[in-house]
Order: sequence, then C-alpha cells, then structure tokens
Amino acid sequence: MLLIDNSAWARRGDRLVRERFAGMIEEAEVGVCLPFLLEAGYSARSGDDHSRLVADLSVLPRVEIDQSVETVALRAQAQLARVGHHRPAPSDIVIAACAQSAGGGVLHYDRDYDLIAKHTELEFESEWLAPPGSLP
Repeated sequence: MLLIDNSAWARRGDRLVRERFAGMIEEAEVGVCLPFLLEAGYSARSGDDHSRLVADLSVLPRVEIDQSVETVALRAQAQLARVGHHRPAPSDIVIAACAQSAGGGVLHYDRDYDLIAKHTELEFESEWLAPPGSLP
C-alpha cells in the first residue's frame, strides 16, 4: 500500500493523474494517515468542500500514528539534521514513518521523500506520481 501525500493529491486536476488515482483507489493500493488528511483538509475551499473531501478520503485504509511512529519520525528528523537536511516538512517525515509502519510506501510528487529515504533509517518505498518536473 502507498500512503497518499498532498503533493500528489493536489495534482488530481490533471486527467492522467485523476485516472491513476481512480485505478489505485479501486485496487485498494493507496491509503491515508492523519498528516495527509490534515493537509488535504487545509486545501478545502469551503466547509462543504471540506466535509465532502474528508468523507471521500475516509473510505480509504488508514494508518494510525502510534508511539513507534512518533519515535521513528523523531529519530529520522534527527538523522536528517545531522547531514544538513533538517528542512523536510514535519508532515512528510511522519507520513514516511507511517508508511514504514504499514510496510508500504508514499505516493508523492516531492523530492523530500527521496531525501528522507536516502538519509534516514526509515524503510519505505518512495513512489513518484510522475517523473520529477513533468507536472505543474
């Protein structure tokens, strides 16, 4: 399973991206976690839009944040800081930690996940939605 990151979700206006998401949702290949849900909700344009969005996303499998996710996320941030890469968004680090907890990966359009995978002990699949630089 791949956890959705908002960097990928925000590009669902593109027809090919929308089709890819539809297929992945139908095949139960994607899931969500709290940081993504909060980021997606932040982009809602109104209360009604937020309600619809959260209802739609709530049907997807969800990975919970527990003590072990918190511990590995904090350790990963420290590892990034030691190599001079302490600026990836905290939500990205937590999403990567959730992906590791679930034994899966992250579907994204964000170079930070490659940094997290390269410079931390987190073990997760860093799956680009599309090749870097190919989407607006």
